[in-house]
Amino acid sequence: MTVSTGTAKGPDRPVKRLLTPRTLRGRLALMALATCALWIGVLTTVFNLALDNRLHGEADDVLRTRAEAVAATVDVRPDGRLVVREPTEDRALDVGVWIFQGDTVVEKPPTAPAGLQDRAARLAGGRETFTDVTSGGAWRLYAFPVDTPARQGHPPTQAGTVVSSVSLDPYRSTADTALVGSIALAVLLLATIYLLTRLVVRRALRPVAAMSEQATRWSAAGAPERFGAEGRPAELAAFATSLDALLDRLAAVLRHEQQQAAELSHELRTPLARITAETEWLTGRPRSAQERETSLEAIAGAATTMQQICDSLLSEVRTRNAQTPGRSRFADIAHRLAARNAALFPDAPPVTVAAANDATPGGEPGRRPGTATGTAPGTAPDVSIGVSQDVAERILTPLLDNARRYAARTITLTCAVGAGEVTVHVGDDGPGVPPDFVASLFEPGRRARPEDGHDGAGLGLALARRLARAAGGDIALDAAAPGARFVVTLPAG
Repeated sequence: MTVSTGTAKGPDRPVKRLLTPRTLRGRLALMALATCALWIGVLTTVFNLALDNRLHGEADDVLRTRAEAVAATVDVRPDGRLVVREPTEDRALDVGVWIFQGDTVVEKPPTAPAGLQDRAARLAGGRETFTDVTSGGAWRLYAFPVDTPARQGHPPTQAGTVVSSVSLDPYRSTADTALVGSIALAVLLLATIYLLTRLVVRRALRPVAAMSEQATRWSAAGAPERFGAEGRPAELAAFATSLDALLDRLAAVLRHEQQQAAELSHELRTPLARITAETEWLTGRPRSAQERETSLEAIAGAATTMQQICDSLLSEVRTRNAQTPGRSRFADIAHRLAARNAALFPDAPPVTVAAANDATPGGEPGRRPGTATGTAPGTAPDVSIGVSQDVAERILTPLLDNARRYAARTITLTCAVGAGEVTVHVGDDGPGVPPDFVASLFEPGRRARPEDGHDGAGLGLALARRLARAAGGDIALDAAAPGARFVVTLPAG
């Protein structure tokens, strides 16, 4: 016996696809069809029930009128006998009418089904009532009592009964015809509603489809066109606003990627040219050991520069894509960066960590890394920053690296708390930023003095400001301070 464990594939799949269409137009049309089918079904049922009740009422009126007319031709004698007066042209009255005196038939129709005759006999002598009979067709009977005249001291008594009958077949035929007609009309109406709904929804969604196609073309080409919400219905205005915001974000991402590619290409061109030149020089003719060592050192230095450039640019991308709110302590960050500076660059000036109101201009020469001015050695201001420690370090590291390159004796890292923000100052006692270069200080790939012999690709300050602004802060240069002093504002934790 083979047991199948795969997904069932049978005739129910087209039914499911029909009940759950993939397009919005199909779903809206199906929803409108279901709603209209419910209401039309209710209205059709109510109409046919009301028509059936109305036809039964008309049949009862015919029976009652006929029975009363026949009873008017019946006289009751004082001895209780019934005498039927025969008016002229009484054929209409004799059709389907029985006259009983007690259980005895006084007059009956010339032709009547046997079952109908027996049922009429059972109604004789009873009270006024209606009943249905299904003998030889559908019939309805009505029993109308005939009383004796009232006499003084004697209440009227029932002397006989007039039973009238009528066939319900014409009424049921009318009801069946109305039922079939109403069902056919309902089906036609539902089909028309479904087609009109699809047509209306298609026309209504045509601007949405056109806007989606335009947005796809504009986002692929980076076009500056936007939809705008003016002159559009409220729903399309909201949709256009959302699409414009999405296009703005895509354009910003595209500009950023283009800028990053341009920066990477520009910065890698110089070290790559150096490596190419040194390689050609080495392979051009035999070189001495000293010349080869010098050339290899130049190649290694160019490769290190290329790695720094790539790390700086890719670091910004990773931080921007994984940007999440967080909290960190300034003391932990400051001591970590100070220890890193001392470990990687033992000959560089130390980093002095302090509160803003404790820092002295220029710092103290010879202060060991991580010591806070005016506090116990190894401590720092206990301030909470509203960004994660990793993001804060990525913001401050390029500024400390820049200070390390130009500082003469010390580097200061101070912190102050303001209204909803934390201000960190990174300063050094170096020559400072040339006045003519201040406007280009944060442009990527720019250096004030490329020939000064310091390492760096000119990307650190631009990267630091970009990260700070992404975290809700900013970086600026304090041009009035001696040396170079950068002001970093970050959200408070």
